[in-house]
Amino acid sequence: MQITWLGQAGLLFELSGKKILIDPYLSNSVAKIEPQNYRRVPVDERFLEIKPDVIIITHNHADHLDKETLCHYLDENSEVTVFAPNGAWQEVRKFGGQKNNYILFNNGTTWTEDFASFRAVKAEHSDEYAIGVILSAEGKNYYITGDTLYSERVFESLPKTAIDVVFLPVNGVGNNMNFADAKRFAERIKAKKTVPVHIGTFDNLNAEDWDCENKVIPSLYKEINL
Repeated sequence: MQITWLGQAGLLFELSGKKILIDPYLSNSVAKIEPQNYRRVPVDERFLEIKPDVIIITHNHADHLDKETLCHYLDENSEVTVFAPNGAWQEVRKFGGQKNNYILFNNGTTWTEDFASFRAVKAEHSDEYAIGVILSAEGKNYYITGDTLYSERVFESLPKTAIDVVFLPVNGVGNNMNFADAKRFAERIKAKKTVPVHIGTFDNLNAEDWDCENKVIPSLYKEINL
């Protein structure tokens, strides 16, 4: 298993010869509507050239469902399995392509492949359909929370499954957890390792300042050392 942080909430999982993209944001499109949210770091265009097998979109916000990024992966000739909750699903399926499989992936839905299984769980965010995802592969469970606040409704949606690694937002704006609540979240689910994301793209926050046990700080465009 190789996991690369793509900046913001974007992740690339590579396993069993498959590539799984989650919320890739590799443009500066948000700045066109929110000028204050411009990229602090340039796009590494190598990641626009990959051929993903799976794309997961956690919700319908431009830094997660980024059309300027997704157009590099979805077209009439691509053959991609795309998971997205309602709202995001309505948008992403507009890319078309008869070989692409657009799966409505709302809270509680599961999908199984021979190389991994995927489960959608609740995220508490300003998109009412927002989800997190638990990706299970190679004997481990990886929980990507998506954009979320600390919420009892999120915990109620989680299966009684040990979490090996959690990837969670810590930026504290836009209806995301701040440092304090992200720490409480990681402790409550008893994650063995915790990776902070949604940081450093639109802000100057430093994950080194986050006081959380078992944290693993990712480096942009590099494999995360888990």
